Amino acid sequence: MWFARWMRMILLLLVTMVLPTVTHADGSIQIEYVGLDVVEEGYELNVDAEIILNPLLEQALEKGVILYFRTKFSLFEPRWYWFNKEVAVSKLRIGLRYSELTRQYQLSSRLWSQNFDTLDEALEVLSRLRGRPAPVEINYALKPSVDYTATLRMWLDLTRLPKPFQIETFGSSEWNLTSKTLQWQTRLPLSARNLYETGGL
Repeated sequence: MWFARWMRMILLLLVTMVLPTVTHADGSIQIEYVGLDVVEEGYELNVDAEIILNPLLEQALEKGVILYFRTKFSLFEPRWYWFNKEVAVSKLRIGLRYSELTRQYQLSSRLWSQNFDTLDEALEVLSRLRGRPAPVEINYALKPSVDYTATLRMWLDLTRLPKPFQIETFGSSEWNLTSKTLQWQTRLPLSARNLYETGGL
């Protein structure tokens, strides 16, 4: 009898210790808002998201691995006779790294970089793509009468990892950090600030 009670106490203790680990084991990217601002060059992409790293990715950062996050917005014109035509696109790649020398985290792209004292601060800025160079390249003339298909996705770019880590990522869900691909219909003008909000599509 005492043995059964003792085993139940041990089991309860183990469950209490394991549950928080399970809750935070999976990283995620959740897109919350997408908007386009009209600028001199045309349109500029703004995105709000929630990015959570799992312990494996945090450990990789601490070992000096740079994590590259990509955001891609596309606008497609439907064609009944062939694949849909990508008429506009916006691509942004931001690297997240940790410097053991300065004990700081850094976000950087081709045109800017910024340092942070904590990972939470860096992820908060990484999750808010506003006021940064993310222009929408217009490849073909946009037509006011067309129902365009817009798509957006954010993900961890595994192709930019060092080769040994790329091998490790095969078949590992812990490295597969990506948002769902959002897809919705839109017409001109594309200047609406609220193209997407959580639950809005």
